[in-house]
Amino acid sequence: MELEKTKKFIVQWINDYAKKNCIKNLIVGISGGIDSALTSTLCAMTGINTKVVSLPINQSKNELENATKHMNWLKAKYQNIQTITIELSEVLVKYQNTIPKNYHSDLGFANTRARIRMMTLYQIASTYNGIVVGTGNKIEDFGIGFFTKYGDGGVDISPIADLAKSEVKKLSKFCGIIPEIITAKPTDGLWKDGRTDEDQIGATYEELEWATDFQSNRETTNREKEVLNIYKSLNNKNKHKMAPIPVCKIPKEEKS
Repeated sequence: MELEKTKKFIVQWINDYAKKNCIKNLIVGISGGIDSALTSTLCAMTGINTKVVSLPINQSKNELENATKHMNWLKAKYQNIQTITIELSEVLVKYQNTIPKNYHSDLGFANTRARIRMMTLYQIASTYNGIVVGTGNKIEDFGIGFFTKYGDGGVDISPIADLAKSEVKKLSKFCGIIPEIITAKPTDGLWKDGRTDEDQIGATYEELEWATDFQSNRETTNREKEVLNIYKSLNNKNKHKMAPIPVCKIPKEEKS
């Protein structure tokens, strides 16, 4: 990958979309992770007004510190950056207390975090005639569907969704993103125990990239077989998130 060319291409792609659709502001949620750090940096490079938004909901100290460091770094480096922080932990608590106990689910409430953030990003976007910029990478968005439907998957454009995680890391280093973010273990930030993506998936992003490109023309090790099964299982399970919503097409004769 030629990093300078890739960087320029993505920045121009964002600019072209914004110009074509009369977009005045880009809204990017900042988690403290590498994907949102790279996405927000590329948005800043466009020169378009960019709102970088931290929306903590019972976040870990490390995630909060990395998010704050990155936002401060962006603001010092680019004049078109505005930083916004809105604490949303109480919103989740009130929601949990409102939902009847028989509908309580740890996974459901984890996804609710992402959906509360999505709603907040769109509230900000509506205020500034802006769009919400997605931060998902290729493995998450099109490989295993590792995102919350109508949560972090609820976006208007996805500038880095054609980059694998290894490419995200390379481009992040090239763009000067702070080392603490580049070396941090990936996490979706949706769980109280701070579990990483690898803990949840059962495989690293490097392994999943290998599985994505695997050609079945050689023998595989036991671990490789395990990773392939993980990849195939998640890909099948989450197709409903990655594919367009099915539409019931009704023949004319069935309507008359």
